[in-house]
Amino acid sequence: MSTPAFDVPPFAKRCLEAARGQWGASFEHPFVLALAEGTLDAEKFKFYQMQDARYLEAFADAASLISTRCVAPVDKLWFVDAARMALVVEGELHAGYGEKLGYGPDDIAAIELTPNNRAYQDHMISMATRGTLVEAVGALTPCPWLYIALGQHLLERLGTIEDDHPYASWLRMYSDPGFNEYMNEILGRLQRFADAADEPARERAVQAFVTSVRYEWMFWQQAWEHQEWPV
Repeated sequence: MSTPAFDVPPFAKRCLEAARGQWGASFEHPFVLALAEGTLDAEKFKFYQMQDARYLEAFADAASLISTRCVAPVDKLWFVDAARMALVVEGELHAGYGEKLGYGPDDIAAIELTPNNRAYQDHMISMATRGTLVEAVGALTPCPWLYIALGQHLLERLGTIEDDHPYASWLRMYSDPGFNEYMNEILGRLQRFADAADEPARERAVQAFVTSVRYEWMFWQQAWEHQEWPV
C-alpha cells in the first residue's frame, strides 16, 4: 500500500490501525486484483456497478443526514456536497459503464440488494441517525478513503493506465489526485468531531469504522460470487 498523499490526523490513524488487517484484505481481494489486471469478468463488474449505484444512494442519504446534525454551516454544506458528489460525479462513471455493459437507471432501480449491500447501507444509516457525530462520520469515511487508497495504489503498481484497459475509467477516477483535498476535508472533520466527543464515543466510532471496512471487503465478495439471498 502506498503512502497517502493527504494528511492523516491522529484519530484517523487510530481508526486505520484498528482496521489494519481488514483494510489490507481489500487490496488482495481477487475481484480487485482481476480489475487491476483487466481480466475481471464483465458480468461480475456489471453486478458490482449496479449494486454500487444503489449503495451510493444510501451513502448520499447518510451524508445528508450528517449535514443536519452539524452546527457550523460550512460543515453542513460540505456533507451536502459529499452527498451530491456521490450521486453526480460517481453517477457519471456508472452511466458510462451502463452504456457499455447494457444497463440504465431503470435497471439499477429494479435490482434486489444483496445481503451484504443492504447490511452495509443499514449500518451507515444507523450510525448517521443513532450514533454520535463522530460515529456517523467514522462509519462514512472508509468508503472514500479505501477507494482513493486503492486507486492510488493500483496506479503506482500499474505505472500507467492504458486507454484500452477495460476498466480504465474506474482506475483513473479513483487514482485522481483531485480526491486528496476531499480526504483532507473529511479526515479533518473526523478529527474535530472526535476531539469534541468523550472516549466511549470515540471507541464506538473506531468500531463503526472497522465495521465499514469489513463491509467494503464484503462488497467485493458479493460481486465476485454474484451473491443471492440464501432463502
